Amino acid sequence: MSLEKNKAIIHSLYEAFNKQNLGALDDLIAPDYVDYSRQERGLESVKHYYTDIYKGFSDIHLTIQDITAERDKVWVRFKANGTHNGEYHGLAPTGNKITVVGVEIYRIVNGKITGTEWVVEDTLDLYKQLGVIEYTEKAQKLFPEDVS
Repeated sequence: MSLEKNKAIIHSLYEAFNKQNLGALDDLIAPDYVDYSRQERGLESVKHYYTDIYKGFSDIHLTIQDITAERDKVWVRFKANGTHNGEYHGLAPTGNKITVVGVEIYRIVNGKITGTEWVVEDTLDLYKQLGVIEYTEKAQKLFPEDVS
């Protein structure tokens, strides 16, 4: 497939995520999909992962900030915004607005996403925004710009 078609597949994935259209994933993700960062396998695991996010952040929205492709890989720098209005990983809703940034690298073969090769996202900052992590006095001295 062309590099532009591979990027279009990832755009479609993000569009399906934002519309919470799990059915669209059947056409985008290969049955033998592997997410090496999150240790997930298969299409159903992706649907389960997305469903958990939707439960915790019903208004979650992903924005592609940069996208590039080479060979069978597509790199995406993204931003996620949402409101913690449902249970997420055992955390009761806080009502807090969150913003998470990250990078994902996808592999595409024969028009289907076969894997997420790498995910780097600022989960520490997410838990800070949810009020789970608080800075100690020592951390406030080391990172004063990070303390509200």
